[in-house]
Amino acid sequence: MSVIAFIPARGGSKSIPEKNIKPFCGKPLIYWNLHELQKSDVNEIVVATDSDKIKSIVESFNFSKVMIYERSSENSQDTSSTESVMLEYINSSDLSDSDTFMLVQATSPFTQTIHFNEGLELFKNHDSILSCCISKKFAWKEDGQALNYDIYNRPRRQDYKGDLIENGAFYISLVSDIKETENRISGKIGIYQMPEYSCTEIDEIEDWIVAESLMERFFLNQKKRDFSQIKIFLSDVDGVLTDAGMYYTENGDEFKKFCTYDGMGMQLLQKSGIKVGILTSEDKELNRRRSQKLKLDFDFHGAKDKLKIVKDLCKSENITLNEVAYIGDDVNCFELLSNVGIAACPENAMKKIKSIPNIIQLSKKGGEGVVRELVELILS
Repeated sequence: MSVIAFIPARGGSKSIPEKNIKPFCGKPLIYWNLHELQKSDVNEIVVATDSDKIKSIVESFNFSKVMIYERSSENSQDTSSTESVMLEYINSSDLSDSDTFMLVQATSPFTQTIHFNEGLELFKNHDSILSCCISKKFAWKEDGQALNYDIYNRPRRQDYKGDLIENGAFYISLVSDIKETENRISGKIGIYQMPEYSCTEIDEIEDWIVAESLMERFFLNQKKRDFSQIKIFLSDVDGVLTDAGMYYTENGDEFKKFCTYDGMGMQLLQKSGIKVGILTSEDKELNRRRSQKLKLDFDFHGAKDKLKIVKDLCKSENITLNEVAYIGDDVNCFELLSNVGIAACPENAMKKIKSIPNIIQLSKKGGEGVVRELVELILS
C-alpha cells in the first residue's frame, strides 16, 4: 500500500499565462508543493502535464520522489475536469486499489510537510479527507437573505466561529473509491483544518499579489531565521501546550488536553542537543505530571516573573537570552518574548503578543500541535 501525491499541471492558463511555472517568491509556483511533499510521508509524487516546458522545469528540481506523467491532450483542455486526468492516470498505471491517492493543487502553495502528514494521519479514520480553512465572512443570497448569520444579532468577528470552506490544498481517498465514484472524495469525509490565510488560491493575477505577500509573512520570513544558536527551548502551558480550556468533571476535578505531537517535538529537540522545558504561571500538579512524563530538562511552575526566571537559568547554564527560544500566547509572556533570541506564538495568541517585533506567528492554535510546528522550523 503506497501513498501517491498527484499534481495536475497543464500548460494552458488563460487568467495567468504559464501559471504553474511562473516565478512565485523566487521559485516556480509548482516548486513549493513539490518541495514540501518531498519531505513528507508520501511514497511517490506524480506531476501530470501536457507541457514539455513544465516537464523540464520539474525535472530540474531533482526531487527523488517525483515522476512525470504525460497526460493526454483530451484531458488538458480548459473544459477538462481534474477528475478526468486523475482517472486517466489511475487507469493507465499499476496502482493497487488499496493505495492512497492524494490530489494536490499547485495553486495552493502554502501547504507544508506537516499539513500533508497530518492529513494522512487523519485519513486513517475516514474514507476521504478534505482540506479546509475557516472563513469569517458573512455570506448572502441574491434575494437579500443572509446565509450564515442573524442580521439582528450580528456577531463580533472574535466571537464568530465562521464557516469551513475548501481551500483547494489537498484531497485524499483510496484509489478504489476514486474509480468507483469517479470523484476525488466520497464516503465518510474528514476535515483537515488549515490556517485562515491558506484560503487564498491563485486563480487571478490579484490573487498572485496577495499570495506572495502571505507567503513572505507566514512562511519565508520564518525560514530565514537563524535557529542554529538555540540552546534552550521553553514553552508556556495554557494556550500553547493546551487549548487554554479548563475542563472540570462533575466532582470538580480539573483536567487539560495536551497534544502528543508537541511532546514528540520536545523529545526530538532533546535528541538534537537542545534542552527543553515548560514555564507556566500556574502551579498545578497535572502540569508537573506532564513534565515528568516527557522527562523535560526544566519545569518552572507558579512563575510570576518569567523574564527573571529565564535570566537566572541562562546564568546557570552559561548562555545568553539570544540562545533561548520561547513560545507564549498571553500578556504575562510579553516581557520574556520581547527579549529572547527566538520568540513565537500560536495563531490565536493575544493581539499584544502578535505585535511583538519579529515574533514568529505560527499557523496552528494552542493545543493543536503548535509547539511541534515551531520544532519543525528549528530542526529544519
